[in-house]
Amino acid sequence: MTGSHDRDEKTPMETTELGLGELARAIGDGRISAVTAVTAALGRIDAAQPDLNAFRLVRRDRALVEAAAADARIAAGERLPLLGVPIAVKDDTDIAGEPTAFGCGGEHPPASADAEAVRRLRAAGAVIVGKTNTCELGQYPFTSGEAFGHTRNPWSAGHTPGGSSGGSAAAVAGGLVPAALGSDGAGSIRIPSAWTNLVGIKPQRGRVSTWPEPEAFNGLTVNGPLARTVADAALLLDACAGNHPDELHRPPAIRAVEAVGRDPGRLRVAVSLRAPFTGFPTRLDPEIHAATQRIAARLRAAGHAVVEADLPYSTLLTAAFLPRSLAGIAAWHERMPPSARVGRRTLANVRTGRLLAGPPLTAARRAEPLLHRRIGAMFGEFDLVLAPTTATPPIPVHSPDDLGSFATDHLIAGCCPYAWTWNVLGWPAVNVPAGFTDAGLPIGAQLLGPANSEPLLISTAAQLESELRWDLVRPDPWWLRR
Repeated sequence: MTGSHDRDEKTPMETTELGLGELARAIGDGRISAVTAVTAALGRIDAAQPDLNAFRLVRRDRALVEAAAADARIAAGERLPLLGVPIAVKDDTDIAGEPTAFGCGGEHPPASADAEAVRRLRAAGAVIVGKTNTCELGQYPFTSGEAFGHTRNPWSAGHTPGGSSGGSAAAVAGGLVPAALGSDGAGSIRIPSAWTNLVGIKPQRGRVSTWPEPEAFNGLTVNGPLARTVADAALLLDACAGNHPDELHRPPAIRAVEAVGRDPGRLRVAVSLRAPFTGFPTRLDPEIHAATQRIAARLRAAGHAVVEADLPYSTLLTAAFLPRSLAGIAAWHERMPPSARVGRRTLANVRTGRLLAGPPLTAARRAEPLLHRRIGAMFGEFDLVLAPTTATPPIPVHSPDDLGSFATDHLIAGCCPYAWTWNVLGWPAVNVPAGFTDAGLPIGAQLLGPANSEPLLISTAAQLESELRWDLVRPDPWWLRR
């Protein structure tokens, strides 16, 4: 009978403690119904939304219908990796019948079809409970906007969870859903993961589909998972990985979950603390520096050869990034309906992006093979690189308010100069939680690898997790104390 389960079924609030894999197994085994799991997630979202503000859109009625259908499929003997499990996706990703506002105001038409990544999540059985908040067109490492207000950090109401996948990070770190899909065009998965004590995987370009776009933001942006554990992030990555036939980038397939328990062997690890050139002064916060060195010490204790050696950055990286990013912003803006609304900072970037969309963009794309050779030479000597994910802890939630474009760029460069380079290269990276500041704010470090190195990065991250057990530390749910 649909929805029939044994007497040991957990109560709705207990499901918040279960990770993605645990919840998938509990639903598949009949210990929890999909309706119970989805109802519980919706209840947590409702309770948190007035203060945490993680979601732009909640698919309440449709999600419950899909959960009931999942229970019927399970009762009939069907098994899928995520059948009946509640998942959230960032609001830059199309869900059929729902608008894709991408952080912008105004009216947006419903999407006519699922994005390929969403189609694959559904094929794995996931129930998508809603779309998470993101800043306008994913431009900033904070999640706020005129259209929806401020998304707040589950670890501190006064701080941002980061961006631009800040809604997804807040939803997972706050226990509203066990995992979520985000996107990363300049660190937008890794930065909020660092600032909310999560694992965030920026996959190889093309690993997870960006269709209906053949590539996103001129090849900078990729989709990927945010979760509490490496195993859960790997499970979600495998569930959504794959391509549409008409996409431009199609890397060889991997099995991320198989890398989780694999011994990475004795690795040569470079610790790179120097920030790349951004045009603005940057300073690595002493607590971030110390946290990165603690991760390096853990790697040494695990038997790896770890030395300090900076990546060979150059100003060419910056020249290759800006036209691709800003021209991508302009292209997204041009596709938006006339009723859409954006702020003055976005309009300024749109104007600049239009100027860079011609020869500068062409030159930026042509620079990539040279950058692959220059920075890829590092991986002749080392297997992977450890670097800070951000230069500072989470910034106050209101600090970007009312800033002009130049001041905003200065803020971004000061707090987040480390992540964007790997988007130019298209290579994978993983944020791992690196502890907390003296003030109790989460911080992270990133493992960087060459092309198609997700299995190595995942196995190394899992090795760190087995020692550090960051998944056992949860925020106090301040948003429930109203």
